[in-house]
Amino acid sequence: MTAPTTRTPQGPSWLTRNVKVLCGVSFLQDAASELLYPILPIFLTVTLGAPPAVVGAIEGLAEGAASLTKVAAGRLADRFARRPLIATGYGLAAVGKLLVALATVWPLVLVARVVDRLGKGMRGAPRDALLVDGVPNGQRGRVFGLHRAADTAGAVVGPLTGLALYEGLDHRLRPLFWVAVIPAVASVALVAAVRDPARGGVDEAKAVRTPWRSLPRPYWRVLATLTAFNLINFPDALLLLRAHELGLSTAGVVAAYAVYNLAYAALSYPAGALSDRLSRPLVFATGLVFFAVGYLGLGLIHAHAPWLVFVVLPLYGGFAACTDGVGKAWISTLVPDRQQGTAQGLYQGATGAAILLAGLWAGLAWGTDGHVPLLASGAAALALAAALPLLGRSRQVSE
Repeated sequence: MTAPTTRTPQGPSWLTRNVKVLCGVSFLQDAASELLYPILPIFLTVTLGAPPAVVGAIEGLAEGAASLTKVAAGRLADRFARRPLIATGYGLAAVGKLLVALATVWPLVLVARVVDRLGKGMRGAPRDALLVDGVPNGQRGRVFGLHRAADTAGAVVGPLTGLALYEGLDHRLRPLFWVAVIPAVASVALVAAVRDPARGGVDEAKAVRTPWRSLPRPYWRVLATLTAFNLINFPDALLLLRAHELGLSTAGVVAAYAVYNLAYAALSYPAGALSDRLSRPLVFATGLVFFAVGYLGLGLIHAHAPWLVFVVLPLYGGFAACTDGVGKAWISTLVPDRQQGTAQGLYQGATGAAILLAGLWAGLAWGTDGHVPLLASGAAALALAAALPLLGRSRQVSE
């Protein structure tokens, strides 16, 4: 079996060195990413003159380009050292942010986002496999919950830093892109502190020989269900565009996004810990209810009451908290350790491809204000939330 990750002398047994280091890495990278993310739709449409459909297409294509990378990286993570894959992934993300800073036309932003998301695809499965290395199934919700909380704390710091700089730099957007490069590079440097336990013998041989079709049947059932949901899960860039269309200023959009991420960060660990005690499908279904509230709320808000965005987006943060880390923890309990990278890569790749399709159809159906696709997706999420606890029943692999 995989050698357990070295643990610190004090603290919970699940709080390994790698969990701490990778939380720090993700915090820095997300601070960089989310400094840019809420202003990118405005930069594309106002500064570079791109239509709303391009915003959805760019985000969807970026996620789609990452999908195949996630699948390949997951397979590689079960066969080779994981730290080089993680470092390469975060390095590509830093390069993507540099390209955004240099962009003068929207096609270069498309290239930048694809490079950034390819980096995310490269690092995701290897990182998630290391996060649960040596951690029992019954504690993995806490691991992923803490990681998502740290990651999303960066998504609070990033927009607030960007908002302060935006006001201090006379409402100029481009300097913010250069500032974002700094924490992105710092996150790459911190990857050097990750410990990648040596693997070999029977487990590595099985990982090399084991095809995807040998993954357990419950895994495929859960994968299909969660992938189907993501066909209605738009890139958040479209939600921010909707907030701007409702009348929020650039500063207002950034502030609303920071509030959303604050709720996401605050709820991620409790949601993960709760999923260790209760049914993970039930916690995930609760997240879908929050999703429906967010989408239906944004779809029903009128332009004369844009302040309601500050009520709806924090509730939408409950969706991310109850599904992101919980979904990864759920997947991790359905496969043996030697297939963690493969399983996470397929899961993240399939859901990324689904988000690609969601971004494309939502961008094309957006119209003048986007309320129709928002209402349709919100209603579909409510139906899935009611069915998921039954559809998602599955057995864990033995520890």
